[in-house]
Order: sequence, then C-alpha cells, then structure tokens
Amino acid sequence: MNREAIEFHIRGLLEAIGENPDREGLIETPKRVAGMLEEVLEGTEYTNHEIAQMFGKTFSAENSDVQEAVVMKDITVFSYCEHHLALMYDMTVNVAYIPHGKVLGLSKIARICDMAAKRLQLQERLGRDIAEIISEAADSSDVGVKIVGSHSCMTARGIRNNTAKTETRTYTGAFKNNRDLQDLLD
Repeated sequence: MNREAIEFHIRGLLEAIGENPDREGLIETPKRVAGMLEEVLEGTEYTNHEIAQMFGKTFSAENSDVQEAVVMKDITVFSYCEHHLALMYDMTVNVAYIPHGKVLGLSKIARICDMAAKRLQLQERLGRDIAEIISEAADSSDVGVKIVGSHSCMTARGIRNNTAKTETRTYTGAFKNNRDLQDLLD
C-alpha cells in the first residue's frame, strides 16, 4: 500500500467535506487512517493461493477412510463493502469441510477467514474466497461456508434498517447437494 498517497488523499477528503485538516484533532488523522487501512485491508496484498500457502499447515488425518466433517463455527470477522467502503460487522463465519487424508490446523481456519475478510469485499465473494482457500489448503473439494453479518451501508445510511442481517452460503463438492452436510453449518 502506498501510505503517502493515502495520507494525501485523506487530507483532501477532509478538505472536501469542509474540515480543516490542520486543526487540532485532525492533524494526524491522515497518518492514522493510512495505518488503519494498511491493517484492516492487509488481505489485498495476497491472492487466495498465497493465503492458502500461508495458512495451509495440515496434519495427517487418522482413519482417512472414514468421511467425517470438520466444522468450526462462530468465527468473527469484519470487512469493508467495496461499493460504499462501509463496514460489514458482527459477521460470523461457519466453515465445514471433509478431510481427505489430512486436516488443517484449527487456528488456520480462523486465520484464513480473517485474512480473506481483510479486503474490500462483497459478502458473497468472501464466502467463495474462504471456500476456495480452505479447499486448496486442506486439499478437499468438499467445503461449506455460511456467513451472517450486518452491513453499515444498510444500517447506518440508506434504508437505515439497523436490525437487517445478510446470510450467504457457499457450497462446493459434496456440500452442493447434501442437505445433511449443509445443516452442519447451522
């Protein structure tokens, strides 16, 4: 990320909305915003493949002839809507996959969700990104992802419906047509 350019443009944004960027309280705002964006949009630095490589630590699955799903629920993430740069918040991600001879380290699942969310996103794409990364990292084509979250582009502006939640589901492989597997995400 180009922190210098971000600082320049945030200063211009402050001026454009009628603020004085040299007043106390705003003097360091461009620098703070640049630092924040670097942190909360860290995922833009990496492709899905690179994230799978970063967090692809696996372990041999015992009894690999038995098909059991690994399910992790209530992983909290936040992201920013690419349409309004608005916060997507109170987001929980449930992930399930069927191991095929190896399993991901549990913390890696949460790290994958977090890093994929650290981009300008659409919730639908975030689910697809997580499924793609989990699939590559775990070497399993059988993945399900459920995301539920609030979008400040709906809750704080526009319709201002502060109770609205958006739920998306992404299914690959065996999850596509198997209601029992899909129900694991609930």
